[in-house]
Amino acid sequence: MIEVVEASSKKEFVLFPWRIYKKHKYWVPPLIKEEINILDEDKNPFYKYAKIKLFLAYKDKEVVGRIAACINKRHNEYHKDKVGFFGFFECINNLDVSKALLDKASSYLREQGMDRMRGPMNPSMNDTCGLLVKGFFSPPVFMMPYNPYYYIDLLEAYGLKKIKDLYAHYLSTLSRPQERLIQIGKKIKERFNITLRYFSKKNFKRDMNIIKNIYSQAWKDNWGFVPPTDEEIAYGAEKMKSIVPEKFIIIAEKEGEPCGYSLIFPDFNQALKVANGKITAFNFLKFLFALKKINNSRLITLGIVDKYRNLGIDSLLYLESFKVVKESGYAGGELSWTLEDNFVINKPIEDKMKAELYKIYRIYEKEI
Repeated sequence: MIEVVEASSKKEFVLFPWRIYKKHKYWVPPLIKEEINILDEDKNPFYKYAKIKLFLAYKDKEVVGRIAACINKRHNEYHKDKVGFFGFFECINNLDVSKALLDKASSYLREQGMDRMRGPMNPSMNDTCGLLVKGFFSPPVFMMPYNPYYYIDLLEAYGLKKIKDLYAHYLSTLSRPQERLIQIGKKIKERFNITLRYFSKKNFKRDMNIIKNIYSQAWKDNWGFVPPTDEEIAYGAEKMKSIVPEKFIIIAEKEGEPCGYSLIFPDFNQALKVANGKITAFNFLKFLFALKKINNSRLITLGIVDKYRNLGIDSLLYLESFKVVKESGYAGGELSWTLEDNFVINKPIEDKMKAELYKIYRIYEKEI
């Protein structure tokens, strides 16, 4: 008999994936404390306007799966819909268990007045999201999910349908940008008086405010986007402040006016793999050594203010990001994620930078 109940402990909910992935060499264990904080209504400002329920599935008194159901009020207000979300889905390879979990989540969302269920969102599109459906041959980069291949069958057997794919491209630093693109970049700078500079931690609040404003403007019409609140920005920025080098955040200005930016993260997953969920006195030196050996990156976001989108500033940011990654001694990096139908972004990534589409993550939806 399968029983799905509300989790009595966030820690038990967070620890379950270790059972699923003990034989998966590419899975990267998250930091347990950080995962608990993400789910903590008192610590994570996301829950100022959202609520979440955590469920565990038991079979013969053993935990065999988990799922979260989430109501994001700001999403519903921003998009004028009644979409509820599921996320943090983990399950043994058993259709009965996955059905029981998804039934529980959809039932809760329906009781809250939602008419559709969408996910996986962990817990939102500003966090990790999507189900890996292509590219199981390597570990995920920082803040990107990983899952067993059979999860595709579990979700689709329940009647969940693809609503959107998210693309992840990879670019090796061995793939030097075309000389023609470099020369075009120089002309763009001169013709439109564009300058690039690195983020200033000395002027942290000023530059974070610039990033927030550009991000909100550049992404406002994107599918599923909900602008983060000032509290959410501050919450994420505080964690980022000490671990991301200034040169990994590039700000473009036109005649002194900020008009675009790109943000790169070192691939901290390479070190988190060593930590196996927590940093202790026993693994600290090993973790520190792994941090110093990171050789991969992720271009996590790039935005350009609407009125300056046709000036080629995206090319300048891609070129500078490539230069920063290469000069840091990295082998390359992932550019992720982009919406499958965002041709304005995907075309220069593929045609100009010659990056390879190597992983695809899927968002599913079902009427409930």
